[in-house]
Amino acid sequence: MILAVDQGTTGTTCLVVDGELRVLGRGYRELTQSFPQPGWVEHDPEEIWRSVVDAAGDAVRDAGAVASDLDAIGIANQRETVVLWERRTGRPVAPAIVWQDRRTADRCRELPFELIRERTGLVPDPYFSATKLEWLLGAHELDQRSLAFGTVDAWLLWKLTGGTVHATDRTNASRTLLARLDPVDWDDDLLAVFGIDRALLPTIVPSTGELAEATFLGASLPVRGIAGDQQAALYGQGCHRPGEAKATYGTGSFVLVHAGDDPRPRAEGLLTTAAADGYALEGAVLTSGAAIQWLRDGLGIIESAAETEALARSVDSTEGVVFVPALAGLGSPWWDADARGLVSGITRGTTRAHLARAALEGIAHQVADVVDALPEPLTLLRADGGATANSFLMQLQADLLQVPVEVAAEQETTALGAAALAAGTPARVTVATRYQQQASPADVAPAREQWAAALRRASSTVPA
Repeated sequence: MILAVDQGTTGTTCLVVDGELRVLGRGYRELTQSFPQPGWVEHDPEEIWRSVVDAAGDAVRDAGAVASDLDAIGIANQRETVVLWERRTGRPVAPAIVWQDRRTADRCRELPFELIRERTGLVPDPYFSATKLEWLLGAHELDQRSLAFGTVDAWLLWKLTGGTVHATDRTNASRTLLARLDPVDWDDDLLAVFGIDRALLPTIVPSTGELAEATFLGASLPVRGIAGDQQAALYGQGCHRPGEAKATYGTGSFVLVHAGDDPRPRAEGLLTTAAADGYALEGAVLTSGAAIQWLRDGLGIIESAAETEALARSVDSTEGVVFVPALAGLGSPWWDADARGLVSGITRGTTRAHLARAALEGIAHQVADVVDALPEPLTLLRADGGATANSFLMQLQADLLQVPVEVAAEQETTALGAAALAAGTPARVTVATRYQQQASPADVAPAREQWAAALRRASSTVPA
């Protein structure tokens, strides 16, 4: 039996699975989101750890097992989020700065674009870890040699091993702006750009293998798999060959296409990143499910995300309403940290149903923008994440992309990917639903044009 930990942005999911990756037990804990200033997003690192302990305990009990029955742990994590802690005490020195945080946008405009693009496959954007770490060190005037930095995987590994292991896997390291891609390793030139001492950094390890020995839930358990959540989902979806692609619909939406052993930046506006078993092209949509959360928590017009499907179907169209959910700026392929969310086309007749439908359409249009930017067309998109339960959204996605969309039977594909890495075996995907495109290119063209017009109004960089 394997314990799979998926530590995500809004909560932690843990699964206990067997050798065939069949789910035996589940646990979940929600995570508090903190927004101390506009554009700032923070988590409590200790709460992150407690959520893992509690969700894992629930999953083990749900499986009718005890911790000593487990054979290994696999970890998937929210990427780019920065945790900084004292080596001596293990205490965090500040709240974790979450990947969505935009406080370092001005700093990113000063960075050497070509160096970063060529070495890392990424772009200078607040999304990534380095400027967050630089900000923390400057804000607290801290001695780097007394501290430890990590993305969430490294923080969890430190806690699991009682502070004896300070390591991160290659997929998470590749998201920091501090590591070159070929091979994945810390880069002295990049460390100099951000003023980072190597002593602060974790060791980079593979995504699978004998990575650490943890003491967890009263048992000694090996950690055998680690990957950033999107790379874990790529692995969990069985995308192991060049050209195979998945999209995960969560807080953001992330399209990854396996690129084999090719680490070159190959598409303007898209990222090249380390996969668990090679490299991948990635399009990162920063706000998708978070837009639905905003309808619920910010506007109070829905009580749950599940309502949006019925609301969307209750109207024939948005009646011209377009929602560009740039609530944390725009990611791929535009990379506009200064963009802001926009709802346009509102009339006196606009209802919450129109807004809900426009929010779902905004998610699908952003994914379509990413797919349009790929150097090679897709023939199939595999989909996972909570929003795949929304059949309106999935059918719309197939129509906008003009390719079939296959939804995994198990929504927690990220956790299954972590389990597969821990098991040392490729994942085997079971498809629950296949959405075949029903609209023609001519049918969807007006909606794409309307979306593009609204996108230009929301953005400072999207060309006319």
